[in-house]
Amino acid sequence: MPLYNVTLKKDSPPEELERAKQDVQKKGGAIKHEYSLIKGFTAEFPEDHVGTLESDEHIHVEQDGEAKTQ
Repeated sequence: MPLYNVTLKKDSPPEELERAKQDVQKKGGAIKHEYSLIKGFTAEFPEDHVGTLESDEHIHVEQDGEAKTQ
């Protein structure tokens, strides 16, 4: 399963992040890491279900990948 970074959008209530975690688990995903400095988490999530998270107005979803510098 692909790995996704899920963060709470600015001015969104914190309970929306908890709801997103529950949605990930209900749809067969797994929380891999929870962040303490930012409001978010990393999760393995089925690619065919990621649209449900992306359509949430309170949540930002980005597929995890390798970061490179020049």
